[in-house]
Amino acid sequence: MSDTVRTRTSLAFRVTASCLLVAIVAVVVAALVGLRLVGATARQVTRDVLAQQADVVAAQLAPAPTAAGFRAVVQVLQGQDVAVVGLGDTLRLPAPGPDVAVALRRADADRALTGVPVSAVVGADGRTWIVEARPTPAGAFALARTTDTGPLGTGLIRRNLAFALLAGAAVALLVGGVVGTLLARPLRRTASAAHMLRTGRRDVRVPLAGPGEVAEVATAVNELADALTRSERRQREFLLSVSHELRTPLTAVRGFAESLADGVVTGDGARAAGTTILHEAQRLDRLVADLMELARLEADDFRVDMTTVDLVALLTEAAAVWRARCAAAGVDFRLDLPPAPVPVRADPRRLRQVVDGLAENALRLVPAGAPLVLAARAGTVQVRDGGPGLAPDDYPLVFERGALHDRYRGHRPVGTGGVGLALVHGLVTRMGGTISASPAPEGGACFTVAFRSS
Repeated sequence: MSDTVRTRTSLAFRVTASCLLVAIVAVVVAALVGLRLVGATARQVTRDVLAQQADVVAAQLAPAPTAAGFRAVVQVLQGQDVAVVGLGDTLRLPAPGPDVAVALRRADADRALTGVPVSAVVGADGRTWIVEARPTPAGAFALARTTDTGPLGTGLIRRNLAFALLAGAAVALLVGGVVGTLLARPLRRTASAAHMLRTGRRDVRVPLAGPGEVAEVATAVNELADALTRSERRQREFLLSVSHELRTPLTAVRGFAESLADGVVTGDGARAAGTTILHEAQRLDRLVADLMELARLEADDFRVDMTTVDLVALLTEAAAVWRARCAAAGVDFRLDLPPAPVPVRADPRRLRQVVDGLAENALRLVPAGAPLVLAARAGTVQVRDGGPGLAPDDYPLVFERGALHDRYRGHRPVGTGGVGLALVHGLVTRMGGTISASPAPEGGACFTVAFRSS
């Protein structure tokens, strides 16, 4: 895994390469379009200028020209890379070079001998030639030049475009390097903070710098650090509370077992010791069962068998158990049900587990003579009690594992490790329902479980 990470290119390199690629593509496209446009323009300008020059020479040859004057005109034109060629035997001019001769032949410049002006653009020797031929009384002639040597020489343009390409690539490298470094710097800080979080540090915070997206990543890492800190603190508190809950019954079991083993307790005392050991073992079994059930809730393969459940029938069945338990504890049990069935989509076994868990939690707190109510309404189940209830700030935390266990331990009866309500919340969520806590009309707490109506 580490080798794979090391071989990946950095963000700065990618940004630099992207800027360079964009710059090169932009310059190449501009160069191609520019060469095409400039080439056409250069050809047209060269053709127009050469035609004007040919007309000027023809005008000078119309009267009887002087030899000196004609040579001066020829020298000026040749100094501008214009080939001046006499057609026929009248004008005594140097023979054209082979490339000029090819261009004249392809332009059919000899038509000027018949009195027809010639204006043509031809290709010869891999170059574009402009040919202008004119008939005059003194004899026909032709002017020829390439577009490379025209007023807008394409050779110069190509060199300028090549320079622009190199300059654009250099600027892209510079800008890409600077931008990539600036972008990568806050990301490197964020990655470093994430690595430190992985090693166990929780005091790491990332400065909110850089572009918006990078700042969002830094914010997410900071929030993750805070969440990990809170989660680990709650886990430690939960483990401490569970350890305490395990230690108390284990101490009792060990003490009474040693008394029995040593023969200290005999007769009726042995029976009482055995009863105590049994009760504490049952308490341990409930705690272990709740912990295992809570752990299974977090697995993807936790199974719920959803079907149509009548809340009235389910609470009527549960009432037979809780009426007897409330009577034994001196608690006033009440059943509040509508006359018609209340169907919902749920797992009947898990829903009964939820009701029993909430009733168990309530019965532990309700004093003698106070009520415990099981109620059903459209799509909801309620477990209400007349116990001490909760402080307003405690209701939002009531379903967090072990959140209220330490707060109320020593002040009121608490459950096994503070996992009961967390388990209830997980079961309801797995069944697609919702559960909430609020003050009850009876004076204690009211837990409401809501499902989608069947």
